Amino acid sequence: MQSHAPPSGPATSTRPAATPESTRERWAAGAKEYGVFLFRCFRLSFVGNRTYHLWMLGLTVVALLGLNAYCKQFVSGLVTTGMTDQVSWGMYIANFTFLVGMAAAAVMLVIPVYIYKSKELHDLVIFGELLAVSSIIMCLMFVTVDLGRPDRFHHLFLRFNWPISMLTWDVLVLNGYLLLNVHICGYLIFCAYQGRKPSRLFYIPFVFLAIFWAVSIHTVTAFLYSGLVARPFWNSAVVAPRFLASAFAAGPAFLILTVQVIRRATAYQVPKQALQTLRNVVTVALTIHLFLLGSELFTEFYTDSAHAASAKYLFFGLEGFYGLVPWIWTSIAMNLTAITLLYLPGRENVTRLNVACVLMILGIWIEKGMGLIVPGFVPTPLGEIVEYTPTLNETLVCLGIWAGGLLIYTILVRVTVPVLTGELRSDRNGIPEPK
Repeated sequence: MQSHAPPSGPATSTRPAATPESTRERWAAGAKEYGVFLFRCFRLSFVGNRTYHLWMLGLTVVALLGLNAYCKQFVSGLVTTGMTDQVSWGMYIANFTFLVGMAAAAVMLVIPVYIYKSKELHDLVIFGELLAVSSIIMCLMFVTVDLGRPDRFHHLFLRFNWPISMLTWDVLVLNGYLLLNVHICGYLIFCAYQGRKPSRLFYIPFVFLAIFWAVSIHTVTAFLYSGLVARPFWNSAVVAPRFLASAFAAGPAFLILTVQVIRRATAYQVPKQALQTLRNVVTVALTIHLFLLGSELFTEFYTDSAHAASAKYLFFGLEGFYGLVPWIWTSIAMNLTAITLLYLPGRENVTRLNVACVLMILGIWIEKGMGLIVPGFVPTPLGEIVEYTPTLNETLVCLGIWAGGLLIYTILVRVTVPVLTGELRSDRNGIPEPK
């Protein structure tokens, strides 16, 4: 019998060496497949049931109303808002501050998944990254509408006062964090679409960099306030920890609500253990946030420091002005109710968890917005009390940006879920495209 055993000696490869032409062909094929992937995602974003189409239609209408309101502001200037020379930051910067925290919340999922190997949260990391992308885009839009002359934005780069200017640091970390999250979630989703395992070299280093970056974006934003000497209400070392604690409460709370919608509307099922882990995260984060808030209030009122005037105006009114008192007490009531619901027995009660998340998000939005930004300007360094009330046009611009951000987030989630469930795959795998 003739032997077919391979010859002895070192193995030799018969695979031809890569040539520049073959490398270019592979790159061209990959680019073509990526273009097909983007086109299929674009087409899939228009597919859904009646509820999906009504939701998208409503967001589109609100976004267009906001765009129309911004066009009026662009023509007439910031006089269409409630901001003045005394109160120069209003709802735009308040929403910006809140959304920076939402964007930073993705780090709370990255840490247990990639450091402590928590498998049940692995897919939720992608939704957290998508939330970060949408939130940063909204942050940049709020900064843009807050500029009186957005056409002169290039002056920021002409006078790039780095590393002294905290505003320059904020621009760097926000745009850097946006690019990081676009790369991470885009690469993971495209690999899932191709049905192949992602290369750890292409995303793991960026994941750990994103952990540091997520903390930095909210810390730098907090330093923007605490570094302003003329505004003693913000001159506190607790501002940055409070920002992080509130972010790690509101962000995962929003993800919990997102997961509930995905479980009801699609075939994608998130493990219950993942929801319980997110519940533990928001419970601990909200507890720390309330503790830090209580510590700061004790310092404000017990010592009767220079901060006390703004704090008195916020919580009890000052010299007959009570504009923000209902806002802050509503926020505190919402957060206390949320933390009570989270600590009550019966962890399997999903309805109670959802109510707590909604109250938590609204309460933190009020406290970090109207309860933090505006009181820093009241009273002024000259002792004047000028209250701030947002105008209808200003409110429409804010609602339009939120609607635009939710449109982006909805589309990203809509095209991601079929990829994760295996319904949308590359044609080369023989899996038909979903109808």
